[in-house]
Amino acid sequence: MQNFILGRKNHITIVSAILIIIAFVSKLGFENEQIAIWALVIASILGVSPIAIQAYQALKVKVVSIDVLVTIAVIGAFIVRNYEESAIVTFLFLFGAFLEQRTLNKTRSAIKELTQMAPESALKQVENGEFEEVEIDEVDVGDILLVKTGAKIPVDGTVLTGEGHINEASITGEAVPVSKKKDSGVYAGTILENGTIQITADRVGEDTTFGKIIELVEEAQDSKSEAERFIDRFSKYYTPAVLVLSFIVWIFSRDIELAITILVLGCPGALVIGVPVSNVAGIGNGARHGVLLKGSEVISDFSRLDTMVFDKTGTLTIGNPKVADKEIYTDNVDEVLGYLASVEKESDHPLAKAIVEYIGDIKLYTVEKTDVVKGGGIVAHVEGHKVAVGNVALMEQENILLSEKARADIARFEKNGNSLVLTSVDGELKALMGIRDQIRPGVIDDLKKLKKLGVKNLVVLSGDNQGTVDLVARELGLTEAHGHMLPEDKATYIKELQEKGQIVAFVGDGVNDSPSLALAQIGIAMGNGTDVAIETSDVVLMNSDFSRLPHALGLTKATANNMLQNIIIAVGVVLVLLASVFFSEWMNMSIGMLVHEASILVVILNGMRLLHYKLRKLTTN
Repeated sequence: MQNFILGRKNHITIVSAILIIIAFVSKLGFENEQIAIWALVIASILGVSPIAIQAYQALKVKVVSIDVLVTIAVIGAFIVRNYEESAIVTFLFLFGAFLEQRTLNKTRSAIKELTQMAPESALKQVENGEFEEVEIDEVDVGDILLVKTGAKIPVDGTVLTGEGHINEASITGEAVPVSKKKDSGVYAGTILENGTIQITADRVGEDTTFGKIIELVEEAQDSKSEAERFIDRFSKYYTPAVLVLSFIVWIFSRDIELAITILVLGCPGALVIGVPVSNVAGIGNGARHGVLLKGSEVISDFSRLDTMVFDKTGTLTIGNPKVADKEIYTDNVDEVLGYLASVEKESDHPLAKAIVEYIGDIKLYTVEKTDVVKGGGIVAHVEGHKVAVGNVALMEQENILLSEKARADIARFEKNGNSLVLTSVDGELKALMGIRDQIRPGVIDDLKKLKKLGVKNLVVLSGDNQGTVDLVARELGLTEAHGHMLPEDKATYIKELQEKGQIVAFVGDGVNDSPSLALAQIGIAMGNGTDVAIETSDVVLMNSDFSRLPHALGLTKATANNMLQNIIIAVGVVLVLLASVFFSEWMNMSIGMLVHEASILVVILNGMRLLHYKLRKLTTN
């Protein structure tokens, strides 16, 4: 029976409204007092039924909810035969709940839109080579899928054949189509705007980037911030306090109508709903703009941020370094470069890839034995020769003599912002290469925006040499720059900042960044980074779009301000209403409930403004 009544709250609201209209028409139009009274009585009983059930359910778990206050108030109105007040109060309460739910659903529109974008089927290649339509759950890793113009990409995968342009707005927030061809990566939930492609499935279902986005946003919207937890605790004690106040007023005044009015006026409805709606709307806005905020708690910390620490490679820079300078200290150039290319082909390090790409086609040699030196490089045996490839520290460890010219070249290369790769053969330095990464386009302006938004300290930490890191810091206008840092050194540095009372955000993309991402109050991962980095972070910038960072900070600040505004509105309304009871003649239950419901809508509409938040243009001069 309880579920039946609760499931028809909206129908009850409509019937109550009709009965109230009938009552007033009968009383004012036909002067039929009897019909008016019966209509109001029925409206009151119908209206209070779902409210009383919700009050009972709350009391069973030892919670004195707003529904309890309204139920007692309606019963009190019945006792004093004020059926008009009881009918209007129950109707306004139910109608307010209806509008509240409708507007709250709108604040969740971002996650709804995402969910609707999820692919439901795919064209899968079967044994005879043909493609047939199957449910998305039937697609496994390694399957070959066909995607036609206008269709959704069903999985994360790699293009096998064909070309086309894909709208990746669901992943990156950018509506500009991205060109895709053979070996290009594609994401589930994106749309092929033109062309036809075949892809191989790399990730399916919940493991896709799109699946993770939905999961993270849903979890974030269901989480509670510190402000929400405070309000929950506040409401737990506030509602019984209103009951006590009402009882005290009745004891001293013997005016039961006044006591009932206080019950209605003291309802903290706007206070309870104001903070959650701000959080939900803020998280929803972030999701639509390529920024994943993993929970309401992040918003509070992020909005108060004063120090932002960056990894260099892949974060401030593109992460695609190129050989910019070189010095050879031998006549056997091809032989040395062949040794170097042979060793570096064994490594996945970005610097190694840059060297192999630079050297190009050359005779390669068999690498017999390799020893990876942590933070230094590689020592290998090639064609009977001992070859060491790495930084200056590795050369010193291997007791390689560096001539004055070599040291001067090293100093010059570092001054120019190069990462250094030295090559020695049988204990002699043979080659020096300087490798430079490119600064991400627009990063300088983005960092200026962060400063305008209140970030006091911008720090770069890198395992690269100090000269390179200093050059990047000067070019970007950073506060501090520290090179030669291992993952544990970065984590230690962040801990030191926190011990000084600073609220620290760390921005990184690699596995080596995971300790720092986890330790910082706000860990921010680049979306194209490793799974480990994304999992341990609090914020994810989809598609590694650095320009999303100022938007993310501005959004969290706007959300935190919006929460405060809603709290002030809610508390202010309650204080004004309670004061009006004692110091005015016009205040009654119906007016109080009407004002309460209006305040609930005001805080919801105020929160919904965040759905349309855009970072205003900041002067970055």
